[in-house]
Amino acid sequence: MTQQMKQSHDTDGSNQRMVADARLMPWSYRLPMWGRFLIDLASGIVVGMVGTMAHRMGASVNVPYGLLIAYLMVIISTWSARSRDGVSGLALHLISSSLVVWTVMAGYGPGGDAMIPVGFGGDDPMPFFSVQAGYFWLYGVVLIPIVMLVLPKCWFVTPPRKKTHDDTFVADTQTRGPETSGIAQPVK
Repeated sequence: MTQQMKQSHDTDGSNQRMVADARLMPWSYRLPMWGRFLIDLASGIVVGMVGTMAHRMGASVNVPYGLLIAYLMVIISTWSARSRDGVSGLALHLISSSLVVWTVMAGYGPGGDAMIPVGFGGDDPMPFFSVQAGYFWLYGVVLIPIVMLVLPKCWFVTPPRKKTHDDTFVADTQTRGPETSGIAQPVK
C-alpha cells in the first residue's frame, strides 16, 4: 500500500525532505510538535543531571574522562534536538540543560558535598583538572549548544531509512545523487 508523500515536520527546515512513508523516519521525528519539544526538554534535563554526576571522573588524577563523557552526551543530545526540531529544539535543550546545571545541580548533594566544586582555596598544590573541571562543565554545557547553533543546518539532517523488498527497514546511507544498483560508480 502506498501512502501520499509527506514532508517530515521541522521548525526551521533542517529536515525538509519528502518522505514516502512517515515510518521511515526515527520514532521521535514522527511525534507531534509538542511531543518532540517534550523530548528536547527531557533530554536536556537528563544530560544536565548525568553530566554533572560524571564530569569529575578522573579529574583528581588529571585525566578528565568524565568531562569528555559529559561533553559527548551534550554534543549528541544537542545534535539530536537540532536535527529533530531545528533551532527551536536546540533552544529548548539549551535552556533545560543549563537550568538544571546552573540551578539544581550547582548546589549541595545529599551528603553535603558540592555537586560542582569550583573555587578551591588553600596552598596545597592540586591537579589542574581537579580545580578546573567544574568551570569547564559549567561553561561547556552552554558553549557547546551555542557553537552547534551557528553550524550549517545541512550537518543536522537525518536521512530516512529505506524499505527493503522484505518490508524491513535499513538506513539510507546515500542521501544525494541517483540510486545505484550496488555496483561501484566511477568518481567524476
